[in-house]
Amino acid sequence: MWNEAATHAFGVTLTPEQADSFDVYLRELAAWNSHTNLTAITAPDEVRVRHFLDSLSIVQAVPMRPGLRVIDVGTGAGFPGLPLKIAYPGIHMTLVDATGKKVAFLSHVAQLLGISQGIECVHARAEEIGHVPEHRASYDVVLARAVARLPSLLEYLLPLAKVGGVCVAMKGKTAHEEAVDAKKALAVLGGKLGAIVEVTLPGVDEAHYLVVIEKVKHTPNDYPRKPGTPTTKPII
Repeated sequence: MWNEAATHAFGVTLTPEQADSFDVYLRELAAWNSHTNLTAITAPDEVRVRHFLDSLSIVQAVPMRPGLRVIDVGTGAGFPGLPLKIAYPGIHMTLVDATGKKVAFLSHVAQLLGISQGIECVHARAEEIGHVPEHRASYDVVLARAVARLPSLLEYLLPLAKVGGVCVAMKGKTAHEEAVDAKKALAVLGGKLGAIVEVTLPGVDEAHYLVVIEKVKHTPNDYPRKPGTPTTKPII
């Protein structure tokens, strides 16, 4: 059982009700994916490991405690934010994506699972939400998986984190290289490299890493820059 793997790998214990919620999530993901492009990974066992278990690996870098304000930027079909909300219902989770159909899917699943309280699904670009007062510098934990290279990604993430909070970027084999490339972006945006945590997923050979960035000072008001600029003109 994959939920037993979660306990063994990351110390995440799921109740029977939470395990059922993941089954519903899996079912709805398959149903919606037939008409909306949500994920290229469709085999149930692969979804459980490469999406659900991978999302829960975040707890290796940041313990999830009740009341924690967490935002997942560019969440897509909800990874890693929605699995974390299912496993840790006491956190407040904001899921952000620029694609309306994906946000509609997330709202549907949250309502179906009865977790609409304490979860917010936002249709917006990362560059835009970073300037919205109720979101800017408001989060304890800012997450992203496979959104952009780190020098660009930090411009999306750090404006959302409060000083004393952390950003966690889920990365593959280029994690260490990207961290080196991001030195200037860290200095400009108020971040500091905390740790690079290796993640091992059962049956998966590719390297997975959690790049942990500490928010140590306020991000200048000019950041994030206008949509598209962080990617085309990264701070390097």
